[in-house]
Amino acid sequence: MNSLQKVVIIEGCRTPFLRSGTDYMDLMSYQLGGFAIKGLLNKTGIDPKLIDGVIMGNVISNVKTPNLAREAALTAGVPHTTPCRTVSQACISANRAISDACLEIMTGTSDIMIAGGIEHTSDTPIQFPRKMRKKLFQAQRIRTMGDQLKFISSLRLSDFFPEKPAVAEYTTNRIMGVDCDIMAARFEISRVDQDVFAVRSHHLAAQAQAAGHLDKEMVDVMIPPKFKAITTDNGVRGDSELTKIARLKPAFDRKFGTLTAANSSFLTDGASAVMLMSESKAKELGFLPKAEVVDFVFTGQRLEDELLLGPAYAVSQLLMRQKLTLADLDVIEFHEAFAGQILSNLKALASDEYSQKYFGREKALGEIPMEKFNLWGGSLSIGHPFGATGGRLVTTTCNRLAHEKGTYGLLAACAAGAHGHAMLLKNI
Repeated sequence: MNSLQKVVIIEGCRTPFLRSGTDYMDLMSYQLGGFAIKGLLNKTGIDPKLIDGVIMGNVISNVKTPNLAREAALTAGVPHTTPCRTVSQACISANRAISDACLEIMTGTSDIMIAGGIEHTSDTPIQFPRKMRKKLFQAQRIRTMGDQLKFISSLRLSDFFPEKPAVAEYTTNRIMGVDCDIMAARFEISRVDQDVFAVRSHHLAAQAQAAGHLDKEMVDVMIPPKFKAITTDNGVRGDSELTKIARLKPAFDRKFGTLTAANSSFLTDGASAVMLMSESKAKELGFLPKAEVVDFVFTGQRLEDELLLGPAYAVSQLLMRQKLTLADLDVIEFHEAFAGQILSNLKALASDEYSQKYFGREKALGEIPMEKFNLWGGSLSIGHPFGATGGRLVTTTCNRLAHEKGTYGLLAACAAGAHGHAMLLKNI
């Protein structure tokens, strides 16, 4: 068997991340993806004909565009001869897309790939109740006036009440926020600690905005028909204060919960895209890579009580495999689904007891150094488009490594279904 090709990251970008129901409201999901891919093509200056494939992650799909990657790529100017596919693994969908692209390059199947993700919760399809969907499906067989009258007479007012979408775990039927409330209580994460972390996220994101760090990873979006320019994330609140958010009531467990709207990530619309190449192809074409993809892992945990502990499992496994410690890392980026989720994962990684019992370690990985952790904000402040966040994490990690002149960058994320992901990058 031939040796595996080394995979390098050439560039990454994303659209501004916007709160759902704001300026992206009239767009379709594939259009957001098109903006991200087009922005990536423009930033790199590559001939689109050289792209071997496009893989995009997505969670909430629109029935009209089931293969979002294809529609987004065509919109961005990628030729129809380039195969495209859409993958889904909840909040690590973009991570899965990027990892799949890495595997294609490693094995020599492809040389140049675009991967990332799209999420447009404002474009969420709203379903009729099952009984109405059944009637509408059967209505395809209507041929005569009598059939039409029979169909109309069968309709009831309740048939037209839409099913309200919810971010709930199908197996346990629990909303993710409820799971996080349970986990935060289990790890004894206080409401104050969660609020403090949320304020930190917003303040660091605001500082990164002011310093131009976030601008470097974004492409402007011009929304037709008036082509309004969207140039910045609209969820960052640099004026967040602990005393103000402390007044908010619990959002999920109304009686005992510690999660609120302020220390939980908000519904977000956005898209991300990353260009990956084999090292040999990058040299051939004269591209200077930003980072090398060293390794990555995906994990699965118990749905009952570890739904959001994926980062701890994945990071522990990855660093053990690479024989690295926290001291070897210069940049650390975790997806912030909830402040309680982040703090629970950090506590698990620092616990000898938890590490011995569940991670197969003799000793805990240790305390994550906060001076390396999510220094440009995170999902709590920048936003979390489910299928796209992984692309942002990769791009931010690359850009921070360059800015901070670090060597190793680690990124990690949790996902519904009790999944986890971690990826190790090396600065070039």
